[in-house]
Amino acid sequence: MTTHRRLGTAAVLVAALLVGACGRDSGGGEDAAAPVAEGKATGEITVWAMGTEGEKLGAFAQDFMAENPDAKVNVTAVPWDAAHQKIASAIAGKQTPDVSMLGSTWMGEFAKTGALDPTPEGAADKGAFFPGAWDTTVVDDTSYGVPWYVETRLIYYRKDLAAKAGVTAPTTWDELKSFATAMRDKGGAKWGMNLQPGGTGSWQSLMPFAWSNGATLADGDRFTLDSPQMTEALAYYQSFFTDKLSPPTDLSLQGALEQSFINGSLAAFISGPWHIGLLNEQGGAGFKDKFAVTAMPRKQSATSFVGGSNLAVFKDAKNRDAAWKFVSWLSRPEVQIKWYQAVSDLPAVQSAWNDQSLAGDPFLSTFGEQLKDAKSPPAIPTWEQVAAVIDGEVEKVAKAGEDPAQAAKAMQQKASGIGTGA
Repeated sequence: MTTHRRLGTAAVLVAALLVGACGRDSGGGEDAAAPVAEGKATGEITVWAMGTEGEKLGAFAQDFMAENPDAKVNVTAVPWDAAHQKIASAIAGKQTPDVSMLGSTWMGEFAKTGALDPTPEGAADKGAFFPGAWDTTVVDDTSYGVPWYVETRLIYYRKDLAAKAGVTAPTTWDELKSFATAMRDKGGAKWGMNLQPGGTGSWQSLMPFAWSNGATLADGDRFTLDSPQMTEALAYYQSFFTDKLSPPTDLSLQGALEQSFINGSLAAFISGPWHIGLLNEQGGAGFKDKFAVTAMPRKQSATSFVGGSNLAVFKDAKNRDAAWKFVSWLSRPEVQIKWYQAVSDLPAVQSAWNDQSLAGDPFLSTFGEQLKDAKSPPAIPTWEQVAAVIDGEVEKVAKAGEDPAQAAKAMQQKASGIGTGA
């Protein structure tokens, strides 16, 4: 899945204090990024992974153990809703595994505790990964992990309603607005385009428009949320609600989004690759021919959001070299393809997308193209609190008609009060 919601701050703050008291530094000392020893991996490698990944990785690692017969990978499956607290407590108690899967927006928070081992030279080739995905591992100019799998967002739309409305897939901001209007007025849909109207995760709907308009979230330790570019993006976003093109309620509850799209009352929405399977399953026979995906619309750029999960090795790892060898193995293009085939996680390594299972699929290949222009939030420890601030102001803009400039100013003030945690 994508970025995962933080479940509390107390434990990780304790972890940061305890690690700091032990003399750790967030950038790693001179020996923190020591090279990995050559040769095969040996010994036990303890790994924590969440969700489906946690359930499937143990069996998948058999191939690694076949290549490294003196190594044993032991995977602990951790529920996503318990993962953040479990990792923070493990850091505080110096009881971390060797490797853990981390939600991409957690990197800044956990790296700042000093608990993560900087990515050693030779463990991963930065240029092999999608740039936006690699950037999620970087905190204060140092990488603390390797992207494992990725996702991004595209526009899903009903091809049959577009044909009825006489429009084609939009490529610019102006075209998206006209597209949504035509889908409603001529295509027979009640709503031309769904945008998240507020609540948890609204920032993920807003930020592709903001990034495409040249807006940034922060510049170093200073937030930049009240820029003219952000204000313009908020105004554009708001226009879909004031013009009654987007529903004012959250359609993500109880499957309303999927059903509205399938029954034709909703013509388009923004989401990640998981919706391909959901729509094919719920839409029934023939529905796959009624919808398509297209890239985010262009303003200055056509940037989307990149999420996913990374793999990180802890400084307290008991088997550090073998842990990095396992992470490197999971980053091989051929292994990434096998992992996609096993779990449907999209590869973070760009060359894996040359495989016909991805390149030959019109839906997935479009996601692959979008990943070349995708960004993530800054890797700061306080991101989840800042995200909540953005979500709140998006809700006011969408539902209460708050002035976009005022919303941008409020975001800047509140975020500055929280700080970047530097």
